[in-house]
Amino acid sequence: QVQLVESGGGLVQTRGSLRLSCTASGDVDSGAVMRYWRQVPDGQRETVARITKEGLTTYAESVKGRFIFSRDNAKMTVTLEMIDLKVEDTGIYYCNYLTRGSSYWGPGTQVTVSS
Repeated sequence: QVQLVESGGGLVQTRGSLRLSCTASGDVDSGAVMRYWRQVPDGQRETVARITKEGLTTYAESVKGRFIFSRDNAKMTVTLEMIDLKVEDTGIYYCNYLTRGSSYWGPGTQVTVSS
């Protein structure tokens, strides 16, 4: 089993910044792919960012140039730096850990961007 502990998030004004972090513990595999996924108020869901063991990242088009996703394999921690936040970034952000055909999810953290 893998447990994910998330931190960060909160309330910020438009064009502000926030940082989300997620740490995996338990039966972890440093080769796991990790993602941040979000659900926005209108119900839409998307993968915000994804990162491999080697640090290769992919981003949703909507966040490119504004979000930076990084990981520390020794600490099994990923960090999502979010800048120039927009109202449409509001949502619940979930950390996701993928390995050996299994998927684990964090409890989610609320990000609210006010105009």
